[in-house]
Amino acid sequence: QVYVKESGGGLVQPGGSLRLSCEASGSITAIYSTHWYRHARGQERAWVASIVAEGYTTYHASVKGRFIIPRDSAKSTVYLQMNRLIPADTAKYFCDVQEVSGDYWGQGTPDTVSG
Repeated sequence: QVYVKESGGGLVQPGGSLRLSCEASGSITAIYSTHWYRHARGQERAWVASIVAEGYTTYHASVKGRFIIPRDSAKSTVYLQMNRLIPADTAKYFCDVQEVSGDYWGQGTPDTVSG
């Protein structure tokens, strides 16, 4: 069993930054990739960004240039650095860890951009 926990969300003013963490623990053999999603009220869950085991990252067009998965992200702990936040970034952010034994999700961490 693999456990996933997101943290780092909070309230921030437009233009501010937040750094989210996605920590995987438990019986980890090999993590293939980690994906960030967000779910805004009244909308469907949307993919935000991904990193694969080789270190390559991809981003949704709406966050490209503002959000970064740092290269120093360890395979079991992946960060999402969110810069120049806008109100449209308000959502609950989830982490999806794809490990050799299956696909594991955390409970999410809320992020509110307001002010």
